[in-house]
Amino acid sequence: MCSLIAMAGLAVTLPAQAQSPTAKAGLRDASGKDVGTVQLVQTPHGVLLRMSLKGVAPGEHAFHVHAVGKCEAPFTSAGGHFNPASKKHGMEAAEGAHAGDMPNLFIPANGELRIDVANHMISLVKGQPNSVFDADGSAIIIHAGPDDYKTDPTGNAGDRIVCGVITE
Repeated sequence: MCSLIAMAGLAVTLPAQAQSPTAKAGLRDASGKDVGTVQLVQTPHGVLLRMSLKGVAPGEHAFHVHAVGKCEAPFTSAGGHFNPASKKHGMEAAEGAHAGDMPNLFIPANGELRIDVANHMISLVKGQPNSVFDADGSAIIIHAGPDDYKTDPTGNAGDRIVCGVITE
């Protein structure tokens, strides 16, 4: 779509401003209870994930993008971490990290958290090798414990307690 501007008898056509791809994930616990949302926005430097949580156990929790867009409790249906480059796990690993590896979440005593996280290793652009919109989709997972940032392949993060499929 283009915009047409008339100035002093001249018609100038301007290109429509390109929209950055966006996505979302509704987060649910293993009982199916809604516990939050993640809004994802493609930026020139990766994807911005804007998370809002309510009702998740306080403490430190691992937070990853997983390789399959499926959330059937106990959420093993979401597969392993999103890892299109076949790296080792962990931000501290010399051979790491998975594209889906992200910093731990620190959920306060009231169980509510709002946080923005940038992930420069994933994309919302379909057809790119690091796109979360591959053939089987992707999901956001929150684990029961923290990621140790080095144990391959999971970060020793414990059970999967929250899951949300990434959708357009």
